[in-house]
Amino acid sequence: MNAVTNATEFRLGRVAVIGLGSMGYGMAQSLKRAGFDVTGCDTNQDAVARFVAEGGRSSPILADVAADADCVISVVVNAAQTEAILFGDGGVAETMPKDSVFISCATMDPDIVRRLAAKLEATGRHYLDAPISGGAKRAAEGALTILASGSPKAFAKARPALNAMAAKLYELGDAPGQGAAFKMINQLLAGVHIAVASEAITFAARQGLDLDKVYEVITASAGNSWMFENRVPHVLEGDYTPRSAVDIFVKDLGIIQDMARNTKFPVPIAAAALQMFLMTSAAGMGREDDASVARLYANITGTKLPGA
Repeated sequence: MNAVTNATEFRLGRVAVIGLGSMGYGMAQSLKRAGFDVTGCDTNQDAVARFVAEGGRSSPILADVAADADCVISVVVNAAQTEAILFGDGGVAETMPKDSVFISCATMDPDIVRRLAAKLEATGRHYLDAPISGGAKRAAEGALTILASGSPKAFAKARPALNAMAAKLYELGDAPGQGAAFKMINQLLAGVHIAVASEAITFAARQGLDLDKVYEVITASAGNSWMFENRVPHVLEGDYTPRSAVDIFVKDLGIIQDMARNTKFPVPIAAAALQMFLMTSAAGMGREDDASVARLYANITGTKLPGA
C-alpha cells in the first residue's frame, strides 16, 4: 500500500513533529501534504513561524504538543536530546495518549535506544526506533530511507506516517535497537567515504589537476562513491553551507568507537576518519559542511582549493 493511500485512510490522524531543523521540517511538510494534522515544535521560533504560515500548527509547550497525537516524531540530534524530550521536565512521556507511538529518528547507540524504549513502553506507550537517511531534499519530498525496528503494535501505529515520509521503509526487527545498529553501519561507511573523498580531491588539487575534470572522471569510474559524488561539488563550489555538519560525524563516528570498544571489535579505518573530523572541528569548522574535511587537508598542506 503506498503512502498516498495510507494518508487518505488516516487523514484525520494527528502527528507531532519535535525538531523542525533541515530534516524535521521537510518531514513535517511531507506529513502535512499527505493529509495529516501536524503540530510542529522547535526552539527556533523562525522555523515554527514558517511552518505555521504554511498551514501547520504549533505549540510552545512541549508536553502539549504530544497531548492529542497518535504519533510523536522526534527529529533531534542525539540520545541526550531524545531522553530530555521523553523524560525531562515537561517531557512528552507523561502526556502522550496511551497506545500512541513515539518515533525516534536520532542516531544513537543501540543500547541507549533499548533503555529508552523499555522505560517508555512500561507506561503503555509504544517506541519505534526509526533513524533516517537521505538528507533535507529527500525529507521535503517524502522520499527518505527509514531504518525501523520495534514491536508489531508500534509499527501498526506508525506505518501510515512512515509511509508518508519515506520512499524506502525497512522493517528490521521486532525490538528497538536494531534500526539504530543498522544506521551505525551506514554512518561508519558514510563518515569514512566523506573523509577519503576529501583527501582525494585535495590530493588532486595538490597535483595541479583540473578538479572539475577529476570529478567527471571519478564519478564515471570504479573509485566513485555516493559521498564523493554528493560532497565534492561543495568543494568545487567553495560552498560549505552546512547540509550536514562536521560535528554530526564527530558524534556518530564516536558512537561507533564506543560500540566497537564495548564488543572488542577493531575499527581502525573508522577511527582514522573520526580523527579527521575531530581535527576539522577543532580548527573551527564543526558547524560547517562535512566536506570541510577537505579544507583541513588544504590548510595542513598549503594546498589551494576553489573559493579559498
